[in-house]
Amino acid sequence: MAKSAFIQTVRETLRSRQYSYRTEKSYIHWIKRFIRFSDYRHPKDMGNQEVEHFLTHLAVSRKVSAATQNLALCAIVFMYRHVIDRELNGLAYGFTKTPKNLPTVLNTEEIHRIFATMYGSTKLITGILFGCGLRIQEALTLRIKDIDLQARSIFVFRGKGRKDRYSLLPSSLQEPLMRQIERVRKIHESDLDNGCGYSSVPGALFKKYHQSLKDFGWQYIFPSTVRCQHPIDGYECRHHLHPSTYSRQLRKAVKAASIVKRVTAHTFRHSFATQLLQQGTDIRTVQELLGHTDLRTTEIYTHVLGNKRAGTTSPLDALYVKELKELRTTYSLGYGTSLYKPT
Repeated sequence: MAKSAFIQTVRETLRSRQYSYRTEKSYIHWIKRFIRFSDYRHPKDMGNQEVEHFLTHLAVSRKVSAATQNLALCAIVFMYRHVIDRELNGLAYGFTKTPKNLPTVLNTEEIHRIFATMYGSTKLITGILFGCGLRIQEALTLRIKDIDLQARSIFVFRGKGRKDRYSLLPSSLQEPLMRQIERVRKIHESDLDNGCGYSSVPGALFKKYHQSLKDFGWQYIFPSTVRCQHPIDGYECRHHLHPSTYSRQLRKAVKAASIVKRVTAHTFRHSFATQLLQQGTDIRTVQELLGHTDLRTTEIYTHVLGNKRAGTTSPLDALYVKELKELRTTYSLGYGTSLYKPT
């Protein structure tokens, strides 16, 4: 009983500080794992030694990634700082430096092959990810009122970092979006007939907007197939499609398209940014469309463009052009019209 009361206190503290529900679930998960690992001792009776032991266990025994280890540490630091009201000074562990990997991008032909294996809402979601540069959570939480077909724009409400922004809406998505909106209208009318019709919103917004949440404009573009009880406010509502549903369909499409690269929903956002830069779009425009606070975050895409970014030519190609006759008699690379030695 005492343990559940403590977890409830953590949950209330997270909500009072306006943390997102996803962050709440994640922090609660890692705090529970820390308590279970420590034989259910109360965190106020533990300190640096137990925290360090837990983090070592995650890194050595569980072999978690640096990002996962950092997330666990964030949850524990939050608990001690804001719930137990104690700082973990002198902790042997700091936040682990995560590797700076270049993003995986798809070329036009690969994206076309993936699109060819998709249909329905999965294909439309992919079109929004690649055509508008949205994150998967941003795409799935789009509402009817966020789409402006006349202005060809999409409003992203509280994207990453709680920042609002607008992104472009491709002309090729207008007709599929109109069809999807009509499907949503039928689902919403059925919900209203059954005495429901609420769309889910973050807990902080329900009190303010609950009179409007049955309006069609508040409905998600990609609604869940079933209604559920809101986890915070308790009303019956229809949530948006879960990201795992899209991920399963994406894996099938990538396999059917015979793409050997590791493709996730975020790969299409990377490809969106990269292709805009290839077309000569100003990098600050790309930054604004992606919703990046720091231009350096956007600049990472310039590193995956190769010689297309600034017309850079490999010194071997320059040597090939300059010394073609000499190289033909000296080297043999065996690649068609590449450097070769005549027989």
